[in-house]
Amino acid sequence: MKKLSVLAIAFVAIAFAACGGKKTQASEEADTLKSFEQQQIEASIKMHFDSIASEVGKLPQLPFVQEGNNGLTLTKEEKQVKPEYLLAPNTADETTTLAEKYRMLSALTVDKNIATLYEMPTEDYEKAIAKLAADINDPSFKSIENANGIYETSSTLYDAMNENGRINYFWQLASAALVEELYVANQNADKFLSVFDDDAAANVSFRIVLILDAVDRLAQYDPEIKPIVDAIAPLDVLNATTVAELKNQLASASEKIAAARKALIK
Repeated sequence: MKKLSVLAIAFVAIAFAACGGKKTQASEEADTLKSFEQQQIEASIKMHFDSIASEVGKLPQLPFVQEGNNGLTLTKEEKQVKPEYLLAPNTADETTTLAEKYRMLSALTVDKNIATLYEMPTEDYEKAIAKLAADINDPSFKSIENANGIYETSSTLYDAMNENGRINYFWQLASAALVEELYVANQNADKFLSVFDDDAAANVSFRIVLILDAVDRLAQYDPEIKPIVDAIAPLDVLNATTVAELKNQLASASEKIAAARKALIK
């Protein structure tokens, strides 16, 4: 799990949405209100995220990450150049709808974690995230207050949101995190792709395409995620079979990834 946690710097969305675990009785009862096909689509999305997480977990440790006394940290050299591409915390003030608040909460959480690794100030992130959480007022969030790790958090949160009738917003959270981390990774493509081999590049990009397709089909049953579908659809260009292809596709899709990010956090 430590290795996956290292790569979660760039792929926290993958681990965040790779859900599993036993459903509660209330969750199972809620599922009976859905069509069989909708349940199958949701299950496929979770499976594809889980497959990406598994693939990423097999990769070597990133060269700019090291283990210290307090856990995983960045190297001294890496921390010298602070990222300038993170969202400003006050971007949260621009959100109006509940879906926008969920997506902003997810994106800002990703960026706060990155800022922490670079030893940047995080107080404003913490305030913005706390306000968004209060505005959202989702009882599901209480379920992860004492979670110990990424997998436990994702699984517990998914089950809680399903039980509380908020599962449609889980896809808002997961999609925003995925796009934010694709954006971040694309700012540092050479570094992140240095630990990929051709099989990993092919498997990860293929799963992304499958997720895009499944989310598109899910929108037929859950119209509220249509904005997500529209935002992430252009990312289907990421269908590489080698590391070289993935690197070129990420470079070519830079504007599309930035546009998807802007669309999701507006």
